[in-house]
Amino acid sequence: MQVWPGEAYPLGATYDGAGTNFAVFSEAADRIELCLLHDDGSETAVELRETDAFVRHAYLPGVMPGQRYGFRVHGPYAPERGQRCNSAKLLLDPYAKAVSGSVDWGESVYGYHFGEPDGRNDMDSAPHTMTSVVVNPYFDWGDDRLPRTDYHKTVLYEAHVKGLTMTHPALPPELRGTYAALAHPAIIEHLTELGVTALELMPVHQFVNDHRLADAGLSNYWGYNTIGFFAPHNAYASWGDRGQQVLEFKSAVRALHEAGIEVILDVVYNHTAEGNHLGPTLSFRGLDNASYYRLTDDPRYYMDTTGTGNSLLMRSPHVLQMIMDSLRYWVLEMHVDGFRFDLAATLARQFHEVDRLSSFFDLVQQDPVVSQVKLIAEPWDVGEGGYQVGNFPPMWTEWNGKYRDTVRDLWRGEPRTLAEFAGRLTGSSDLYQDDGRRPLASINFVTCHDGFTMHDLVSYNEKHNEANGEDNRDGESFNRSWNCGAEGETEDTDVLELRARQMRNFMATLMLSQGVPMLSHGDEFARTQGGNNNAYCQDSELAWVRWPEKGSKDTLPAFTRAMVWLRRDHPVFRRRRFFHGRPVEGTHDELSDIAWFTPEGEEMTQRDWGASQAMALSVFLNGNAISEPGPRGERIQDDSFLLMFNASPQAMEFVVPINHGKQWQVVVDTARPDGVPPADGPKAAAGDRLTLKDRSLTVLQRPA
Repeated sequence: MQVWPGEAYPLGATYDGAGTNFAVFSEAADRIELCLLHDDGSETAVELRETDAFVRHAYLPGVMPGQRYGFRVHGPYAPERGQRCNSAKLLLDPYAKAVSGSVDWGESVYGYHFGEPDGRNDMDSAPHTMTSVVVNPYFDWGDDRLPRTDYHKTVLYEAHVKGLTMTHPALPPELRGTYAALAHPAIIEHLTELGVTALELMPVHQFVNDHRLADAGLSNYWGYNTIGFFAPHNAYASWGDRGQQVLEFKSAVRALHEAGIEVILDVVYNHTAEGNHLGPTLSFRGLDNASYYRLTDDPRYYMDTTGTGNSLLMRSPHVLQMIMDSLRYWVLEMHVDGFRFDLAATLARQFHEVDRLSSFFDLVQQDPVVSQVKLIAEPWDVGEGGYQVGNFPPMWTEWNGKYRDTVRDLWRGEPRTLAEFAGRLTGSSDLYQDDGRRPLASINFVTCHDGFTMHDLVSYNEKHNEANGEDNRDGESFNRSWNCGAEGETEDTDVLELRARQMRNFMATLMLSQGVPMLSHGDEFARTQGGNNNAYCQDSELAWVRWPEKGSKDTLPAFTRAMVWLRRDHPVFRRRRFFHGRPVEGTHDELSDIAWFTPEGEEMTQRDWGASQAMALSVFLNGNAISEPGPRGERIQDDSFLLMFNASPQAMEFVVPINHGKQWQVVVDTARPDGVPPADGPKAAAGDRLTLKDRSLTVLQRPA
């Protein structure tokens, strides 16, 4: 076999049409072997002799796409010094573009023998672990372009590749649960009809099913256990894992883009699947443990701000380089439109505290590729000081956990939430205005993958996670949920009617709020997980979306569509600037851009806001007083709306304010089973009294 010197960059395996360049970083290694793996179980080892700045490299003519490979690192194994090199362990390339196979969890994939964590295990892991794959980078993208949907026009839909598609009756069985399923016309049609503009995929980076879960007959279904930051997860490919997963993912992105739908990836750069000091040796640990991971004062152990056993070392230039290279790869080569960063507070821990001036943010800010796509933070982790909602840099948007909590509290009848609710409804200016951000920095959500589904939020007071095998100890115990009078499934028609109304309340509130709304997959169908609020290990019908049968009389899907499209049709619900609370200059309208009223139709006073049992109010949104201009500098004009919220347990009379419009049309009424009155339905005039059913909301519209 010919071995040429090759190049130190790019890292990973790079096929150029004639052969493949291999490059891997390790400061700890004495020497590194590249192992080419053959289908008969044998391997050919090539020592990487060329070294530049701790990157060993070689070019192998004739090595083609589909070739499986791994690394064996010869170097010190001294856990007490943070060194865990072991040439018996076949290691994944951190820059592998595809991964073949899975881990079968034999003792050989560990650096120690079971029961002897301080010893060394020299069993060969190659037959029991995953392997890296050389991929063909060439793909016909045609005229594919990133949709680049503005945030104020964005509707996010969080989904799991398998969970969304596994039971859809229109999909061929061989495509269900795969990237190809995302590209199927049935899935795309549902998303476009719903009004979704961006599909936020739960982790699709190559991940590992934990040993503990595998032994229990479960799996890491959610996928927050990454081992390959460049490789699409191979189990989601319908026709092979020797690079086919890359082509299939690209094809799905291309199809979604053709429909105008962006693809945003939920990425997990805060930790890896190798876990704590008792975890397996799969890649980073065996290459250069101390360069990749945050170690404690005793280097045998790992600092853990993620709750998963380890945290990546965010002050290491090699870790930062890998993350930035990964992000650029997914944008430039895979054409994704943005990222949602799991436990993003950990990425800001350059030393100990969360630091918004950390190197990671600096790198993102100046990067000409990554800085131009959507960047969404989950702004917390499990470490000290990890809750950082509102504290990320100006170019970032954030999952707004305070919005979720406040909206849940309002509709379950928690007192003293009215003033807080008003702030969340109008874009959370208390969180985002002081650093120059706009309402669109707030990603609003009521439910997501983590926690109750919307159906379960109104059906359970307590979590029911027994299926997870942890005696119901796992998952959040304080869910701000309310079962509406019965725990779990019931045939009580009054309870069922209230639950349906509450789900309409949540959907309507989400779409009427300033900011960027995010739906959780299947909530439009009232998906249930049987009260399980932590279905991370449930790769089964318990966690999959159950698509409704043809002819279903469920009205929630149609109501959800109606609310999404009401938002999309009216810029007053998706403003790019915060409300002023006064008339806007140059609009020739004496009315304020927003006004708040008691149910009696009188403007709210400080006393009204502070009333402990206040659970009802009206808000006027003035479509004639939108301060931000259109794309060509033109004035934006819209209809005006009056939103009436009755979160109290009794029916209440609401007075239509006298001076804010003479004639109104009722366009939303969550007390109705369908939620949307007909076009020639009820009208209201200034001074009229409308009776709102307990726990319901009504929307009135006045033409511009």
